[in-house]
Amino acid sequence: MLRLETKGRARALQLLYAWELTGEGVVHDVASRMTRITGPEPRILDFAEQLASRVAANVTALDRHAAVAAENWRMSRIAVVERNILRLAIQELTDGEVPPKVVIDEAVRLAHWFGGAKAPAFVNGVLDRVAHSLGRL
Repeated sequence: MLRLETKGRARALQLLYAWELTGEGVVHDVASRMTRITGPEPRILDFAEQLASRVAANVTALDRHAAVAAENWRMSRIAVVERNILRLAIQELTDGEVPPKVVIDEAVRLAHWFGGAKAPAFVNGVLDRVAHSLGRL
């Protein structure tokens, strides 16, 4: 059985994916529409919406961290799913509330579920560099 936080991170990734592709200004609007499709699940959706909203508010700074750590990769060249997995994890690393190894493990799990074949290794490598640069590892 998956933990509430794991489900919430997966839902936050889905919210950010839809947010980025639709160009919506507010994550809450995307979450409201998604609730009609997926059902309410209030605890999961609340966690996901809060996390996705923090990411959306800090997207420029998060992308800067990711771009520095993803040597030789421009953010625009990273797939939407992997880019948003990185944003979610970097936000949680920056928040400092979740142990860094848990953040990285959860991000790699999301990359296995939603990303391409090489996504887990890429996500792991970038987040390891970010965690070290932030002094979290």
